[in-house]
Amino acid sequence: MSTITIDIDGQQVQAEQNSTLLSVFRDHHILVNQICGGQGMCASCHFFVVGGLDALTTPTKQEQMTLQFTKIDRPGARLACQTRVMGEGIMIELPKGTFVESEQDLVQEIGKKAKKTLIHPMTGEVLVEAGKLVMRSALEKMKQASDSFSANFSNK
Repeated sequence: MSTITIDIDGQQVQAEQNSTLLSVFRDHHILVNQICGGQGMCASCHFFVVGGLDALTTPTKQEQMTLQFTKIDRPGARLACQTRVMGEGIMIELPKGTFVESEQDLVQEIGKKAKKTLIHPMTGEVLVEAGKLVMRSALEKMKQASDSFSANFSNK
């Protein structure tokens, strides 16, 4: 296997060809959620391709289906658990913000300004931008996104 250099948020890391980006993140201690355990059923390990799209495998059917149900509104979104490294020139960015672990965590922040952008743990949807006041509407947004995401996957 050959070694490939990947640019992750400006940091150069080495990866074995054909390894998943999730394993690359783990190997380099880059924190990323993996709520579904790397099965491609959630979007918690998503990232954004900003260069070298041709150096990655094409999206799997599972990845396409999962991304279709998310609220990630930025082009180049992929799932690290489903994406394999095939060649040089890969440049990726990780989501900026903090994934909210539970509704209770969000409840505790109501009435405070968000220190970081708060992101839904499964869909990648931004719930509250950094510096904005966390309101009850963010909790409702989280509940709706969770319910919608769960309903879509229970029908599969």
